[in-house]
Amino acid sequence: MAEGDPGDKATGPDFAVDLGNCDREPIHILGTVQPFGFLIALTADWLVARASANSAHFIGLSPDDMLGRPIADIFETDAIHALRNRITLLRGPDSVERLFSISLIKDGPEFDVAVHFSGQSVIVEAEPASHDEMEASSTVRSMVSRLAQAETMSAFLRDGARQVRALTGFDRVMVYRFADGGDGEVVAEALRPGIESFFGLHYPASDIPSQARALYLRNIFRIIADVQADPVPVMPALDPHGAALDMSLCLTRAVSPIHIEYLRNMGVGASLSISIIVGGKLWGLFACHHYAPRLPTFAQRSAAELFGQIFSMMLESRERAETAHYEGMARQVADRLLSAVAQDHELLSNARWLGDIMFDTIPADGVGVYIDGHISLSGLTPDETAFAAIVSMLNRTAASQIFTTDNLTRLIPDAARHADRAAGLLAIPISRRPRDYVVLFRAEQLRSVRWAGKQEKHIEYGPNGPRLTPRKSFEEWSELVKGTARPFAPAELRVAEAMRTALLEVILRLSDSADAERQRANEKQELLIAELNHRVRNILSLIRGLISQTRESAQSVDDFIGTLESRVHALARAHDQITADRWSPARLIDLIEVEAGAYLAERSDRVRLTGPNVLLTPGCFTVLALVIHEMLTNAAKYGALSDGGIVAIDWRVDEDGSLLIDWTESGGPPVVAPTRRGFGSTVIERSIPYDLGGNAEIHYRLAGIEAHFCIPSRHVVSVLPDSVGRDRAAPVVAATPGLLRNRHVLLVEDNMIIAMDGEDALRDLGAEVFTAASVGRAREAIALQPVDLAVLDFNLGHENSLPIADLLVERGVPFIFATGYGDGLELPPRFQHVTLVKKPYSGATLAQALEPVIGKPD
Repeated sequence: MAEGDPGDKATGPDFAVDLGNCDREPIHILGTVQPFGFLIALTADWLVARASANSAHFIGLSPDDMLGRPIADIFETDAIHALRNRITLLRGPDSVERLFSISLIKDGPEFDVAVHFSGQSVIVEAEPASHDEMEASSTVRSMVSRLAQAETMSAFLRDGARQVRALTGFDRVMVYRFADGGDGEVVAEALRPGIESFFGLHYPASDIPSQARALYLRNIFRIIADVQADPVPVMPALDPHGAALDMSLCLTRAVSPIHIEYLRNMGVGASLSISIIVGGKLWGLFACHHYAPRLPTFAQRSAAELFGQIFSMMLESRERAETAHYEGMARQVADRLLSAVAQDHELLSNARWLGDIMFDTIPADGVGVYIDGHISLSGLTPDETAFAAIVSMLNRTAASQIFTTDNLTRLIPDAARHADRAAGLLAIPISRRPRDYVVLFRAEQLRSVRWAGKQEKHIEYGPNGPRLTPRKSFEEWSELVKGTARPFAPAELRVAEAMRTALLEVILRLSDSADAERQRANEKQELLIAELNHRVRNILSLIRGLISQTRESAQSVDDFIGTLESRVHALARAHDQITADRWSPARLIDLIEVEAGAYLAERSDRVRLTGPNVLLTPGCFTVLALVIHEMLTNAAKYGALSDGGIVAIDWRVDEDGSLLIDWTESGGPPVVAPTRRGFGSTVIERSIPYDLGGNAEIHYRLAGIEAHFCIPSRHVVSVLPDSVGRDRAAPVVAATPGLLRNRHVLLVEDNMIIAMDGEDALRDLGAEVFTAASVGRAREAIALQPVDLAVLDFNLGHENSLPIADLLVERGVPFIFATGYGDGLELPPRFQHVTLVKKPYSGATLAQALEPVIGKPD
């Protein structure tokens, strides 16, 4: 039984305590003080309104000598000045200020003084000065410094008890922690050798009633110097309005006789408590016992109070850090779970898989899943019939929110049959209608609780009348707590709520998109059929046109067959190049080199190529392939390549993005303009304007043919940063060995198969690769390890990689984009200069794109 401060309506000190209202005893207005000091209450205009009956013992003036008089007639001017200065420092309703070693009356002794407000009254408490030279701030600083070195929570609590005992000198110092139900446990202890340990003992909630807990929040430091001392009344007990003095914050306040009897039965001679407050709530106490009277000095008590406040803040910080660490780890597990479920929703009905994943986040003994009437169980769980009954109860209770209980039997009496396997649960709803659940079970916690004496108290007529007489025996005994599981912690509930929200979003999205996906599949199939039909007809029409036009210009059957065959092969080569990359954009340099190599064989090196590395759309690529084929055919038959000359092909991209191609022949025989226009000339002059909307000019100069072609910008997909030149270097056809040796490369890719291919390609180039599937995971990877280079998939499902690109720019890390969008991707202006690689990519493609970004290896 401990004393405290309720918000009761008692108005006087004669409140009668009986069996029904023990927990409402008005302990804050008992109207008495402990005899080690005295109290004076002043009105707002500094007249003496109350005084303790022992004032004459300290200052030679009784209450009758002082009541109604101005304090200026009693205290020294300097003392009043000091008190007024201290009062100006009071902040908040529960603030107390202290003064050390001041003289209150002329030629009188020095006192240590505390001052605070109680309603409209100014309360002055004084005790003989101890002249303790201890500096509280430096003492507490050294205590806190040692406390900060504790590595574990148990070491932190244990060292806190040792520090308080060293400071106060009490025989026993306990760290007492409150549980959710109101009972408490001694979780750390420091004691004088030779006395019994209370470590691990539990105390029922009734030992510290509700009013005591409320008072511990207001007045965090409490001293009982001598349990055997007689309390001294404050006079008068009631003011003219009939109200007692609220002594909640008084340092000298006497305590409830019930609590005094409790301490005497324990053999305690003095008691001290320091509240431990975390998050604005009473976490526990430093409970100190001494087996003889003991009054630490005023300075020691001030230091102990300050230490208690700092200890509370450090404890709160440690608990928050532990909670943050747990929730961070839990989020990682939850992310893996949600990622897997999003890709394969069938996993959600696999209770064993769910248990393996979720038990790392929220420890439990078993898991049950209820989806669309189907039940899946794993671990320690009820049977299917009992689980169905639990789901029925949840449908009536949970209301689409997470639900938890540590005693399922209270809600379903039949649950007692399976309490050994599932006594408590945490239910996570994962749908709206019908309600589906993931339910985590915890088995019965058969725990032996070491109570400090039996909880039952006998009604006796004790020295304070008929009431619950405090226990006179503190023998340990064990109580078996049946049918109750270890409750789920608040942090675990927060994780479960976050998981519920995310799972619900994934499942609803999967459910809502199922019909739409089927509809899109049907539409896609119809579109593919229509597109295939269109392309087949176009191909047939093109072949028919080639046959018809070639026939008109052919001189013989052999000439017809050879010309037609070369044109069909030119189209086939172009088609192979663009379909090799799944009908994606292709390089102009590849088109020319393949055509020159196929047609001219060993003479292909007489074609000089200069220009940027340009990617063209598939449609443009096919048209241009036929034009280049006809130009090379004419050059080989009649122009520069028929003799010892050369062909120079130069291209560039102008300001509006159009591709300009210049064809110049030199060193060949004199050129004469043709007298008749065949199919080849028609293809050269009309294909680009007609099919691409561009321009084509051809000039028959005596020194050689000159041609100029303009391809509109809409057919130019992108320009890679490296230039190409047949006369300077051969095209890159293989990855550079060791290009990325000793480099840490971040690959951001949300598709596992593509990511694996990318990892292999990068490792073949010598890189050390680490992969992230989302923006969040990529941020974590960048924060935890060095990054020298990055390959970023632009589309990451529900997000893109632009935030990672911005972060890499801030850190000065080079990167390239990889995408399947092709000409549909529009990068923000700030990233227009960044190299873009079209998926799927090979090691050679990556090497070609990365080498200009990082330079060649040493």
